[in-house]
Amino acid sequence: MYRIIIMGKEKEIKLTDLPGIGAATASKLEEAGYVDVMSIAVMNPAELSTIADITESAARKAIAAARKMLHLEFENAVEYLKRRQEVIKITTGSKNLDALLGGGIETRAITETYGAFGSGKSQLAHQLAVNAQLPLEKKGANGKVVWIDTESTFRPERIKQMCEALGLDFQKTLKNIFVARAFNSDHQILLVEKISELLKNGEPIKLIIVDSLTAHFRAEFTGRGQLAERQQRINRHLHSLMRLAETYNLAVYVTNQVMADPSMMFGDPTRAIGGHIVAHASTYRIYLRKGKKDARIARMIDSPNLPEAETIFFITEKGITDEEP
Repeated sequence: MYRIIIMGKEKEIKLTDLPGIGAATASKLEEAGYVDVMSIAVMNPAELSTIADITESAARKAIAAARKMLHLEFENAVEYLKRRQEVIKITTGSKNLDALLGGGIETRAITETYGAFGSGKSQLAHQLAVNAQLPLEKKGANGKVVWIDTESTFRPERIKQMCEALGLDFQKTLKNIFVARAFNSDHQILLVEKISELLKNGEPIKLIIVDSLTAHFRAEFTGRGQLAERQQRINRHLHSLMRLAETYNLAVYVTNQVMADPSMMFGDPTRAIGGHIVAHASTYRIYLRKGKKDARIARMIDSPNLPEAETIFFITEKGITDEEP
């Protein structure tokens, strides 16, 4: 929730504090996933008008008021640095992989991994679901996890193995993971909206996992005629995830499918699904591939602050590690 200082006292800002937003309108916005003043401040009038069923003039006034309350303006880089210090980095379990990521999976960011089947994308997701619950001093986020499962990849048995390796209570760890099976792309989008409700109810969620991001969109939108619509829907979906990451200081980890590029005559023809839309929306983009035996190779493809680099890690019964089994 957002708070402002009035007459020396801290006050929580609610949607109903905005002009033209009554209880019924606020309820409509919350159902659509817009649960706080920041989400209104960054909307455009036409979008707010459609969702809240109000006039564009009323929407413009509400947005202007939200921006004024939150002081949405330029700030110097020193202030920005202070906010960056609130970012949490969740360990992957591998020092090599953590180093590649600049310390771990970052909050207020979307980290995408892509690679062929068996490259370790879902294994890393399971490890992060456990590690996110660790205390801050152990490179965790001391929070709960939401897992949107589009390909039936979540395995409680795997969580149990990883908990035993770390000496954690298996039942307690499982209770802190909210799992939902998404049956199509509309359901997948709806589940992201439901996360807002969990956060609003006080659930300390610090990690959202979507495994995988593009599976349903790829299956449902086939052919060039539907490509534009597919990309637009993926774009909105990713922006909803990013808004949650920014607003609640949580991490988003998504896995992505791949295809072979037939135009590649030499080198690795593997390409991620989703094109430029997914590439631009992901803060960190990592390509995973199999190495020898249980080894996996991770390559940093894109990052706002980290160099292109490559490292090796292992997938063992205990989880993600640097030790060869």
